[in-house]
Amino acid sequence: MKPSAQGPPGTGTGRARTAERAGAAGIPVQPRAADGDRDRAPGRAGPAGGVRGEHTHSEPLPPRPRVLVQRSSVRGQVLDALRTALVAGELRPGEVYSAPALGERFGVSATPVREAMQQLAQEGAVEVVPNRGFRVLERGDRELAELAEVRALIEVPVILRLARTVPAERWAELRPLAEATVRAASSGCPAAYAEADRGFHRAVLVLAGNDQLVRIAGDLHRRAQWPPAGAPAVRGRADLIADAHEHTALLDALIAGDLDVVRTLVGEHFTGA
Repeated sequence: MKPSAQGPPGTGTGRARTAERAGAAGIPVQPRAADGDRDRAPGRAGPAGGVRGEHTHSEPLPPRPRVLVQRSSVRGQVLDALRTALVAGELRPGEVYSAPALGERFGVSATPVREAMQQLAQEGAVEVVPNRGFRVLERGDRELAELAEVRALIEVPVILRLARTVPAERWAELRPLAEATVRAASSGCPAAYAEADRGFHRAVLVLAGNDQLVRIAGDLHRRAQWPPAGAPAVRGRADLIADAHEHTALLDALIAGDLDVVRTLVGEHFTGA
């Protein structure tokens, strides 16, 4: 019997005809693994640059970077805006806020707001209220005192160790950051001061060369900046300025290498004594 021109099932000719019909119908055709491997010699790179055994032809296509960058950017901007609103007292402790309402406020959909709020829930700033939104947690003086104590336990020994090892010229490089806290405090904007304050403390701790230390201390610092329930919505300008001048005084002592003054200043800075 004369072989069919189409070929038996599974042959190259049959698959080619099938591919032609699928292509004509607008359906993308996925090449079979056996076809790709048959055309490659062992150990040789295929058209996509992979080697035999990697099966690069069957891997899913990566998502478009442009879309991911935009989404991440929106979520990050919303998260920053929510953190600013918390520090400024615009999101009040005990109040419930819905993602759609906040999304309308920021001019975005509810999705990035929910994602940002979930992050804030992990940080302990809000809690999820089913079918309603997110409630800003109420914090008392005890929690703030505990945060200050933990921050002191972490940061004070590190700063004292750095005071003995870091040269004066390295400390002098932090002068612009210390002065930035004074300018932010003088503006009276608690959100601007909170950002400058974290920037200075982070720069000090970075000198220790411990990324985990910087991350943990930064998280504690951010949580310590949220106003407690029952307190004024924001810190007064005079309080901010006094706090900022502690930065410049501490930096002066670090540059001078005066360990006694450094020890006194860091103790007062964290305890408020």
